[in-house]
Amino acid sequence: MKELVESMARALVDSPEEVIVKEVDGERTTVFELRVATSDLGKVIGKQGKTARAMRTILGAAGTKIGKRCVLEILE
Repeated sequence: MKELVESMARALVDSPEEVIVKEVDGERTTVFELRVATSDLGKVIGKQGKTARAMRTILGAAGTKIGKRCVLEILE
């Protein structure tokens, strides 16, 4: 799942080497914290948050398949 988030983010940004994904496991929920370069933050969020919402939807669907709730947080 971490690789999924990394690959989606790296495809969107201009500085793929600055993409950092941290996985925080809980009992039923896994939180993925995504950090990108400040200049790439707008590309990951998208207009009116549409890109971020799409990434969260894909992550949620993949999480459902393995029986875990997955949450994506985009950090500054």
